[in-house]
Amino acid sequence: MHRVGSAGNTSNSVRPRKEKKFTYVLTDLDDTKHCGGINCLAVLKSSGPGRSDYLFTGSRDGTLKRWVLGEDVSTCSATFESHVDWVNDAVLTGGDTLVSCSSDTTVKIWNCLSDGKCTRTLRQHSDYVTCLAAAEFNSNIVASGGLGGEVFIWDLEAALAPLSKSNDSAEDDGAASVNGLVSSLTNTSMRPIGSSNNISLLATHQGYTPISAKGHKESVYALATNDRGTLLVSGGTEKVVRVWDPRTGSKNMKLRGHTDNIRTLLLDSTGRFCLSGSSDSMIRLWDLGQQRCVHSYAVHTDSVWALASTPAFSHVYSGGRDSSLYMTDLETRESVLLCTKEHPILRLALHDNSIWVATTDSSVDRWPSEAHNPVKVFQRGGSFLAGNLSFSRAKASLEGSAPVPVYREPSFSIPGTPALVQHEILNNRRHVLTKDTTGSVKLWEITKGMVIENYGKVSFNKKKEELFEMVSIPAWYTVDTRLGSLSVHLETPQCFSAEMYSTDLNIMGKPEDDKVNLARETLNGLLSHWLTKRRQRFGSQASANGEIPSGKDTSTMTFALSRIEGDGSGENDHVVYPPFEFSAASPPSIVTEGSQGGPWRKKITDLDGTEDEKVFPWWLLDCVSHNRLPPRENTKCSFYLHPCEGSTVQILTQGKLSAPRILRIHKVVNYVMEKMVLDKPLDSTNADGAFAPGITGGQISHPAVGGDGSFWSGLKSRQKVKPSIEILCNNQVLPPDISLATSGAGQVMDDNLKDQIGYVCGVTSACNILKIAHSSGTLLAVIMPELGGCSFGIS
Repeated sequence: MHRVGSAGNTSNSVRPRKEKKFTYVLTDLDDTKHCGGINCLAVLKSSGPGRSDYLFTGSRDGTLKRWVLGEDVSTCSATFESHVDWVNDAVLTGGDTLVSCSSDTTVKIWNCLSDGKCTRTLRQHSDYVTCLAAAEFNSNIVASGGLGGEVFIWDLEAALAPLSKSNDSAEDDGAASVNGLVSSLTNTSMRPIGSSNNISLLATHQGYTPISAKGHKESVYALATNDRGTLLVSGGTEKVVRVWDPRTGSKNMKLRGHTDNIRTLLLDSTGRFCLSGSSDSMIRLWDLGQQRCVHSYAVHTDSVWALASTPAFSHVYSGGRDSSLYMTDLETRESVLLCTKEHPILRLALHDNSIWVATTDSSVDRWPSEAHNPVKVFQRGGSFLAGNLSFSRAKASLEGSAPVPVYREPSFSIPGTPALVQHEILNNRRHVLTKDTTGSVKLWEITKGMVIENYGKVSFNKKKEELFEMVSIPAWYTVDTRLGSLSVHLETPQCFSAEMYSTDLNIMGKPEDDKVNLARETLNGLLSHWLTKRRQRFGSQASANGEIPSGKDTSTMTFALSRIEGDGSGENDHVVYPPFEFSAASPPSIVTEGSQGGPWRKKITDLDGTEDEKVFPWWLLDCVSHNRLPPRENTKCSFYLHPCEGSTVQILTQGKLSAPRILRIHKVVNYVMEKMVLDKPLDSTNADGAFAPGITGGQISHPAVGGDGSFWSGLKSRQKVKPSIEILCNNQVLPPDISLATSGAGQVMDDNLKDQIGYVCGVTSACNILKIAHSSGTLLAVIMPELGGCSFGIS
């Protein structure tokens, strides 16, 4: 976190400012499938003979997909990727417009027949957007609701109209608001809403503002509107159904009856009758004309989350937390169990005589529904009469009279991939162990974005123990599996704290002491396609060292550069080393934001080279384009070397020493040998393979050298003896190939101490570790044959 001056602050005080984060999302192999629960469904019927129908699915993996439906086959023809969190709902309107909402607080508009390009991002909500409603015969009207009691009514034609601004400002706003990346809209004046819509337009100099339906004090989970968009109903945690006039945002009535959250709503085409499903397990039928509940249906044994009705609004299909799909005759109250699922049902969508069922699983199933002739289902038998009270259905289930499902298997399924539900960052900070919903355990290499080992269904904890390494590398990233996939988060300057030697990464042609910054090389690998496109697009405008033309306004980038420190290397060849090459067959997606607009998400192979500081964080561009890193902390260890108690051996160095965290113990051995005064230089190695003097590859430095330069007492007679040196911590010999940080974090501390300072999750400072080691009484021991023992304490 950098500290910057506050705007308008005359006292020159500073305040912390958190820089924009950079995230990349990794998927395993098949990107044409969802890897999270399906939160929404929408069916688009073909407009002519010989054309296929489409199914749109929105998932907890943050994407929407379009499926071309055949008789018994489906093909993913497009992925709509821009949301950075769960997609919670989606509706079709106007024949070619798809509207989606997300937990990222945005509503996005897409051309549903395109290749997945977002045409507009609407950012009016301040919290999760949970639900949408669209009018079938008024394609301009869409309502959105979310947490915090927010309900907005949008006129899409007005919302999509570009603003009347100067060329410069319109270009800036266009790039930021439309997915953060898509081309800016042409500059024309805002078009007011036509009188046929009867919805007033609130316009300011900043653009279109939707109508706000104010009245909810708590979260809104469900919306529904009639075909003409003249009536809107909403429900949520307040347990009431509210009825609105969407043309003005005024509240018409409030209906009470449910005893728990309302999770789903349906309106008939006329707007006279409303169906509601609730967490109290009840389905209620409301007569809005009479302003009362006319029927209650106790069908489910748990929360009702999804409803769908036949075209005549005579029968309702319902599903929810009890993983069961029912069909109920609204007039006779007769119900039948169509099928049971392994996972809770989240959404339903009728399609001819079938019904699509979405669950918390990543797959979607199609079941027979007989929507045009529901009597056929009841003729199969197994129906029951829905009660009026919620406990009646639960009691019947407990007494063993649970109904038998009509169908055992779906008629068709669109499979998904198992979602990741557990993860562990391993000590080497390059590998992450994951477990998915099927119990399969895999090992990921996050610097390449791929699975390097599939262990199958094994114990996660045992495998984690097997893969444990005694190594200490700073925590340079964090991960989560909220989207069902592996999301890796990088934040400056912490992400640049981890380094490794090129030889340890098997990078050929580099000196032994060449150090690699893991975050920088990972970013180079992720954005290599973007940089190539950038150079192709701008040609000679991009300098040899990768500098980027910043457009008309360079003030932002200039300010950013002033806060950067170089890494001491002028080289910037942008070569991607093999350990950092990401697959083009299954490219990761990046999630970030720049100086304008909000967060956005896109495949690294879809970047076209036009992206600049408006959509990328300044520190990211400076790392990739200019090879400059921000100031970093905790890259070195500070310590002292002191003779062992009772030993007369002296060492020439008595001041504080400083060395890179990644310096190997054998380099420390070499340093100690150099500081021992001998009559004759030692050979390169002794018979035991001890390392010779020399600290190349991460020098040990000290501000002052103590001692008088005298020889050790009694050493002259033994000048030709080659000393064999061992470094000990806690009376344990340290292997020569481990690092200083590892010796301080692992060998020095017991398990309780490791947990206290965060060894497993990453320590903050090797210097602190060494101090902790000293407080626990640990000694760094040097043992020389024929000369007696000599140990050096770490303080």
